[in-house]
Amino acid sequence: MSLRTRTTVSVNIDDMTTIKKLWIGIGILVLLSPLGLIMPALLGAGSAWGEWGLAEIKKLIGYIPEGMQKLAGLWKSPMHAYTVPGQKPGLAHESLGYILTAVIGIAITAGLAYVIARLLGRRKKGD
Repeated sequence: MSLRTRTTVSVNIDDMTTIKKLWIGIGILVLLSPLGLIMPALLGAGSAWGEWGLAEIKKLIGYIPEGMQKLAGLWKSPMHAYTVPGQKPGLAHESLGYILTAVIGIAITAGLAYVIARLLGRRKKGD
């Protein structure tokens, strides 16, 4: 004779909708990310605000701040200028590059957060 037990899992519907809303909001921001590239191109404003390299900073303000000069080589982006390998030039391709790099960055960040949460959850259970 086998004894079966039934496990009930309760899911708070409000939490599910909050998480869903969060992912929808992130998706909207991903789709809007190329605006930082498109608007300056349409308005003839140069590059996107805050996306300046050392040469552009010097051109804008006349000098390169000492701290910026000192730390400029500290970090090299794995996807320079939001491009993907083999990407063609042009506003449409550059916009797609922005979206793809946003998705990749979100996937890496969410994955790391998930792994850290799982590891911390195991430690808590072991205490």
